[in-house]
Amino acid sequence: MKRALVLFYFLVFYAVMQLGWWGYLLVSYEPERRGMIIGEGIFFLLIFIWGAMRLKKLFSREHKQQQQQQNFLLSVTHELKSPLASVKLYIQTILKRDLDREQQKMFLTNSLKDIERLDDLVENVLLTTKLESRSFNLPKEDFNFTEVVNSVVDRLQKNACSSQVIKPELEENVVIHADKFAITNVVNNLVENAIKYSPPCASVLVQLRKNDFGKLQFSVADHGQGIPDEEKKNIFNKFYRVGNESTRKTKGTGLGLYIVKTVLQKHNASIKVKDNTPSGSIFEVTFDNYAS
Repeated sequence: MKRALVLFYFLVFYAVMQLGWWGYLLVSYEPERRGMIIGEGIFFLLIFIWGAMRLKKLFSREHKQQQQQQNFLLSVTHELKSPLASVKLYIQTILKRDLDREQQKMFLTNSLKDIERLDDLVENVLLTTKLESRSFNLPKEDFNFTEVVNSVVDRLQKNACSSQVIKPELEENVVIHADKFAITNVVNNLVENAIKYSPPCASVLVQLRKNDFGKLQFSVADHGQGIPDEEKKNIFNKFYRVGNESTRKTKGTGLGLYIVKTVLQKHNASIKVKDNTPSGSIFEVTFDNYAS
């Protein structure tokens, strides 16, 4: 990338110098047309500089996308390898050692957690592929949204810290017309992110209610470090992850919030992120026409 930029700047410099030199020669040969030559030269120079700046911006964007895709592949490789190695170790231990029933149950439970991690990763990748297909339409149906949120909360509560508190405040029997699989993925990604970026064993508040305007709102609030204002507009981009890639400690692929935003757009719903008090973030989803 650096070599390409050096060559790019050299060509831009050479073209500007040539333009200036030919302009000087034309003015020397036809001094009576100096005004027209200088005016057209300046106009052409401005267009050339604008085009060069646009081209550089495209180069930088392409380089950034390539870097994000490379980081995504590395993250996926790690996310696949770690739970597979863990499951393999648990099963080998069960087979090779004479464990009591409680130890076997503990190992199998931990193996199940790792398999669920793999399942979530595969679902995210598959759903991303489907969402990017223009011919794909989300199959919608009526289902109990409250039960879906409760199910996700219960599963993630079991996989979290033993003293982790996921506090659900859910309106009972809320029925929505949507793609159950996609909406479940949205809930799972938001709650899982809240747990992932919160301090150890911190509380996460999950709410489902109707607001004063009759619209359905689903929100997830954590008490993590929060998201800087300058990064809030980028967190829903594909492959984007908050922070520096070289110092980041949290796991992930950068697909979760992209899936959330895309799925909600296809359901005529919106999402916004706000600062929590005293720290952390609140992701608030609003369904305008959740019953149709």
